[in-house]
Amino acid sequence: MAFTAKDVMKLREKTGCGMMDCKKALTEADGDMDKAIDVLREQGLAKAAKKASRIAAEGVAFACTNDEGTKGVALEVNAETDFVAKNAEFQAFVKTVAQTVMDNDPADVADLLTKTAVGTEMTVADLLQEKIQTIGENIVIRRFQLFEGSVSAYIHAGGKIAVLVKFDTDAADKDGFAAYAKDIAMQVAAVNPSYLKKDDVPAEVLDHEKEIMMAQMKQDPKMANKPDQVIEKIVMGKVGKYYEENCLLNQAFIKENKISVEEYTKQTANKLGGKITIAQFVRFEKGEGLEKRSDDFAAEVASMVK
Repeated sequence: MAFTAKDVMKLREKTGCGMMDCKKALTEADGDMDKAIDVLREQGLAKAAKKASRIAAEGVAFACTNDEGTKGVALEVNAETDFVAKNAEFQAFVKTVAQTVMDNDPADVADLLTKTAVGTEMTVADLLQEKIQTIGENIVIRRFQLFEGSVSAYIHAGGKIAVLVKFDTDAADKDGFAAYAKDIAMQVAAVNPSYLKKDDVPAEVLDHEKEIMMAQMKQDPKMANKPDQVIEKIVMGKVGKYYEENCLLNQAFIKENKISVEEYTKQTANKLGGKITIAQFVRFEKGEGLEKRSDDFAAEVASMVK
């Protein structure tokens, strides 16, 4: 019985197995879908589909640049356990995915999955299914960011946090720039700014913050008889504090908190005899915002007894 590319795709959707494995199974089963599923199950390959429903909130945040420092990638790949995140095969897979992003500039994760994985003849989707099968856990490529220009990458705590920063500069090749760039990436990792500069804070966010501040003022007995202009002045002071906490350029520099990141950047530019502007940054924290797996220990013991 003949089969088509659509049959291969259908089998892949049903089992979660790689395209080549599905094609071989259909060939062996003479195009019979049910028999092909049995073939894959017998080979242990269809197990990957069951793993796909399991929560993957561990894994690693990774960042790297090319040798020239002109292109960089930040990436988060999730697995089910921290143990697998330390697995050499998993780590090699993450690096392959990062290099594939760097070489292909995909639009998003769905687009990335269709690209040929660097150093293989497989798509990233097929390589992912292979790793799920061989490693034995659900693995998810969650997100990535690619920057081109003068870039610096930093990984904190073995993959808990990954940072990528892009600079507009004519001083990237000067002694001292790499150390400065790493300082900025470490700042982003440590202090977790929400925005680059004041102008990036959305008006609705600022209005919401002001509302909260005004409400706090009204509840403070010390403010009961203060004129509106005095309260407004205090609120504006608090807005300045908000910028200092949430905007990278306004934050106190972690290595010298008497100056801001913006001032440190200006000092470095003057010292190197060039221009430096922080253009963009991204910070990925492993498992950020994901539901964590909570194992029911009593149920697990009960199932073992059975």
